[in-house]
Amino acid sequence: MSEPLLSFENVWLEYGDKVVLEHVDLAIAAGSFVSIVGPSGAGKSSFLRLVLGQEAPTRGRILLDGAALAAECGPDRGIVFQRYSVFPHLSALGNVMLNREFAAAPFTARLFGRARREAEAEAEAMLTEVGLGDALHLYPAQLSGGMQQRLAIAQALMARPRVLLLDEPFGALDPGIRQDMHRLILSLWSEHELTVLMVTHDIGEAFKLGTRILSFDKRRIDPHAPHRFGATAVYDLALRAKPQEKIAE
Repeated sequence: MSEPLLSFENVWLEYGDKVVLEHVDLAIAAGSFVSIVGPSGAGKSSFLRLVLGQEAPTRGRILLDGAALAAECGPDRGIVFQRYSVFPHLSALGNVMLNREFAAAPFTARLFGRARREAEAEAEAMLTEVGLGDALHLYPAQLSGGMQQRLAIAQALMARPRVLLLDEPFGALDPGIRQDMHRLILSLWSEHELTVLMVTHDIGEAFKLGTRILSFDKRRIDPHAPHRFGATAVYDLALRAKPQEKIAE
């Protein structure tokens, strides 16, 4: 059996005397699409922040390819939030190019000459892939909600991450647009060979998109001190679907 891409070994997350997550033991294979569900306050977004590197475990450890996960988020991990995380003063092309500009010129965030032309071409190709090829020079305020979310996905994928984190990415979209976004994310997942971790409150969406479902909740509750027990993955359901099977649904 191959080594998992991500491993969580008895991971705890605590803030003072408040326990958010406890006893998280998981192994996630490369290429998985993991849907994460559970009630509000069950630590789902905190779990994503641990993977992203925004939070560090209080106890236990997280491994990526068998090595300790870097404390800072590198290009191996990208994230898309429910609220569109795009820069309003930049065009769609500028938003997607910014990733390359920061990577190549962290102090000035500017590229010139051939390097700029190459980054522009790559950003244009990525925007075309997510269906924004005709909106390269539009600003976020000129884009619909669905288009802004496509832009946020293009931003995240421009770094060529191995792990894509989705935090309620489609919750603010109308039902018809959500269906389009489902098809898009499944296509991108397959095309780019991503490992996806997605938090959602929509159980139907979780089953439709995921190859595996993790349900987070508290195993123990003390009514006199509810903060003293954290959540963990109480259910772990493998759906055994291949990317092409999902896309065809």
